[in-house]
Amino acid sequence: MTVGGGNRNAKNLPVEADGREWSNGLFDCGGDCATFIISCFVPCITFGQIKKRVDHLNTKGYPDPEHGGFCSSDCAIHGCLTLCGCGWIMQMGNRSNIRGRYNIKGGGCSDCLSAFCCTPCELAQEAQELSLEENSFQGKA
Repeated sequence: MTVGGGNRNAKNLPVEADGREWSNGLFDCGGDCATFIISCFVPCITFGQIKKRVDHLNTKGYPDPEHGGFCSSDCAIHGCLTLCGCGWIMQMGNRSNIRGRYNIKGGGCSDCLSAFCCTPCELAQEAQELSLEENSFQGKA
């Protein structure tokens, strides 16, 4: 599905009535090793970048030229919540937004489990999904 210049299903996965699968599995972290490693040690940075990239695509209709930047208020809030053991709560909401944007199957329970139990993998999976759409803009004027 191409919307606003970007392809939201770059791998052309089959779309069923309840949506499609993620383009990469939860444990396909090797597709974006750098994001996975950063997410292991400072998930707040990855979360902030993903959030900014999604917000930019939603509001502007094209990829963020800063690719999420380095640190944002979302990063700072996530970092504080992570110190209290609750950063995964913000990730749940962001994951739900991404699933909605790309018509991906799932629900609140799966969002909660992946964010709580597999934070680095979950963040890497979301980053890879965004990258597929962002890369589909290349070569378009």
